[in-house]
Amino acid sequence: MPERDPLHDLGVRAGADGGVARVWSEHATSVDLVVFDGDDLDWALSRTPLVRDDHGVWQGESADLRPGAHYGLRVDGPAGVEHAFNPVHTLLDPYATGLARADDGSWRGVALESLTATGFEWGDSAKPRVPLDRTVVYEAHVRGFSKLNPAVPEALRGTYAGLAHDASLEYLTGLGVTTVELLPVYAFVSEERLVRQGKLNYWGYNTLAFFAAHAPYASVAAQAEGAAAVRREFAGMVKRLHEAGLEVVLDVVYNHTAEEGREGPTYSLRGIDNAAYYRHDAHGRYVDTTGCGNSLDIAREAPARLVLDSMRYFADELQVDGFRLDLAVTLGRDDHEAYSPEHPLLQAMLADPVIGASKLIAEPWDVGPDGWHTGGFPAGFTEWNDRYRDRMRDFWLGDLRRERQTGSAGSGIGRFATRLAGSSNTFSADRGPLASLNFVTAHDGFTLADLTAYDVKHNQGNGEGNRDGTDSNNSYNHGVEGEAADPAVRAARRRSIRNLLGTLLLSAGVPMLTAGDEFGRSQRGNNNAYCHDSSLTWLAWDPADRARFAPELLATTRRLIALRAENPALRPIRFGRPGEAVPSASQMDWYNADGETMEIDDWNSPAERTLQYLAASTPETEALNRILLVVHAHESRTDVVLPAHDGVTSYTLLWDSADEVPPTDDAAAPAATAPGTKVSVDGQSMRLYRAEGGR
Repeated sequence: MPERDPLHDLGVRAGADGGVARVWSEHATSVDLVVFDGDDLDWALSRTPLVRDDHGVWQGESADLRPGAHYGLRVDGPAGVEHAFNPVHTLLDPYATGLARADDGSWRGVALESLTATGFEWGDSAKPRVPLDRTVVYEAHVRGFSKLNPAVPEALRGTYAGLAHDASLEYLTGLGVTTVELLPVYAFVSEERLVRQGKLNYWGYNTLAFFAAHAPYASVAAQAEGAAAVRREFAGMVKRLHEAGLEVVLDVVYNHTAEEGREGPTYSLRGIDNAAYYRHDAHGRYVDTTGCGNSLDIAREAPARLVLDSMRYFADELQVDGFRLDLAVTLGRDDHEAYSPEHPLLQAMLADPVIGASKLIAEPWDVGPDGWHTGGFPAGFTEWNDRYRDRMRDFWLGDLRRERQTGSAGSGIGRFATRLAGSSNTFSADRGPLASLNFVTAHDGFTLADLTAYDVKHNQGNGEGNRDGTDSNNSYNHGVEGEAADPAVRAARRRSIRNLLGTLLLSAGVPMLTAGDEFGRSQRGNNNAYCHDSSLTWLAWDPADRARFAPELLATTRRLIALRAENPALRPIRFGRPGEAVPSASQMDWYNADGETMEIDDWNSPAERTLQYLAASTPETEALNRILLVVHAHESRTDVVLPAHDGVTSYTLLWDSADEVPPTDDAAAPAATAPGTKVSVDGQSMRLYRAEGGR
């Protein structure tokens, strides 16, 4: 019989007759479990010394450890620069599934039964298991998404229940996205620096506890009822989204914690075993590869196990569908701080039957040495593709600026085409195009509308003298900084937004849309709005408010997502190989404006900014499909000869980025156009055709 894992069942197991606590600390000399009065979190009801085993696990039983009990840990240990033991501090159990805060600012765990034991029923709800090639990710903030929506009851706006409300679900399903990626929802606190400034951490990348949902995102009624009700509302949100066919992916921060640098607050891990949970150099100083003051030491078994157990809890107990791993390179660094795709934690995620069956999305960089590894994660991970983001912004915005200023765009169309077709220069053949999470914007940076309206960041409201936030935006204001009254400037901006949306949603890979970009949301040039919990960051829902932006973009976004779903040639699973029929790959042929096969000079010349991309699916689970995407990136109109290709008898126009509003479903079908026909294409525009005919 295999030996039982020595780190099994960490945390507390509470029952009607009391429970057991298990805590790991390698260097502690004593660990006490303290149970507090639920109405007075400073009043200790009992104190139980825990006993250490040979593996650093401290265990003990307490008759007071019943469901709903509030508890903490007091830990003592040796002195030394790498240690931070203080038995006076009451510390939070790293495995606490519910939280409560005492008046002095310290935290208590709340012992919760399993969700099903409380009577919660998942019913017929099940994980949608959306295939990666059909996935369209929608990055959203729980609070910001519904806070201003008048169709959601006021008491539920900005909450888990608000995101699960019928009005929210109807909007999301009507938009056509498949997967809602939520900015951090693990319990978090604001950095002490922000608190001193009277600000807060709105985004949530400052994790306090890895097993508890953030209570302030629950409704006021659930918060008043307590930790069990907060968890129940979170689970209810997941259930409702699943019933609507929507997946829930969580943006999770395991690379660092809210304890910040050595002068930061001590909430949990620092006081339990600072030397074992965090990375240190030979002098006992923190090794910070996150830019947030500390880095979890994932090279050690117990911290890595903490991450795996947290992911398994949310994927199994709370049924979430996947995880976006913030600064994931930190999670793949060994005891010498070198990153490896073979890191035991990354491999354990893939091997775990629950976690490995989930969507795993890596942010493939951190701020440590050799921190950029886009394309360097193992098969089974999808990665945020920053090279896609930068190229597509530069192609539609930076090159337009250069052409206006110098008469030359400065680059050809080749690198754009490589990203459009799945970034095969970044991701290996065995991983394929679905390893690329394509994005043009994210929560961090300019919104899509602001990319077209601002040349520089405007972060003065953040209280840091406009020093925070990136200066590398690849944006273009089209000649006017900020809001513009000139109709020509406004129209050019909308055209650029449509081109960027079209590129994102028609590229091979997995697209991610940032909430609000579908209607042109602006943050008034702030590209680092992490500390603003206000209408600056909340989604606008009132038609009058949306009219300030570009509300007609919503119809364009819906149309593009629908076209992606209808045309498998746009979403290949594998990279093709010349001369072979690779199942679920797209055969790609490339033509110039004259309908002739692209030559070497066509790819690299800044003068050649017109491309025709003909993609044919290789049927495996869906019928044969062909599309033709015409890209024209000069401002002047041009004539394009639609290419002649074996098996193609006609082309039917499906979408044109020159149109402010796409045709409605009841519009008359456009006439088919024969191969070899010369068509006039507007400047700075894209067209998608369906290529009709047999093989």
